[in-house]
Amino acid sequence: MPPITIYTTSWCPYCAAAKSLLTRKGAAFEEIDVESGPGLRQQMTARAGGRTSVPQIFIGERHVGGSDDLHALDARGELDPLLAA
Repeated sequence: MPPITIYTTSWCPYCAAAKSLLTRKGAAFEEIDVESGPGLRQQMTARAGGRTSVPQIFIGERHVGGSDDLHALDARGELDPLLAA
C-alpha cells in the first residue's frame, strides 16, 4: 500500500469523513494537522497546487484532493486499486 498523507484540522467534519473512509478501507495514513505548527498550511498549499482547504489527501505522490474527491473515487470503484498499488 502506498503511503497516505492527509492534511487536516481537528475541527473539520470533512477531515473526519475522509479519515473514517480510509480507516474503513484498512488504510494507514499520516495525519498532519495544519494548525499544529508554523508553515504546515503553506506546505500543504504548495503541495496541493494552491488548494487551501482541508482535508488535502495524497496517496503516494498523487494528489487525490479533498474528502468529496476521495469519496467520489470510492464510488467509481477507483479507490481500492489506488490503495493496492
